[in-house]
Amino acid sequence: MDAVTAPGPADTAAAQRARLAELDAALTRLRERYDLLMNAFKFDAAKALHARIEAAERERGALARTLPPQPTEPPPAPYAVAARRRRRR
Repeated sequence: MDAVTAPGPADTAAAQRARLAELDAALTRLRERYDLLMNAFKFDAAKALHARIEAAERERGALARTLPPQPTEPPPAPYAVAARRRRRR
C-alpha cells in the first residue's frame, strides 16, 4: 500500500466508532433478552447470557478507551430577530 491507499487515522477512528455503535446495539439486545429470561425464571439461560454481556462490555470499554474524543460541533452562529413595530392605540 502506498500513502494514498493506506488507511489513515480518520478511517480507523471511523471504523472503531462504527464498531462501538454495533457493540452498543448488541449490548442493548443482550440486556433486553437477559431481562426477559430473568422474568421468565430461566436462570440458567440468563446466567449463560450474562457471560456474553460481560465480554461485550469489556470489549466496548477497551474500544472506548482507545478512541480519541469526538470533536464537538461549534455553537450555532447568532442570528438577528426582526423586531416588530409596536402599534399605537
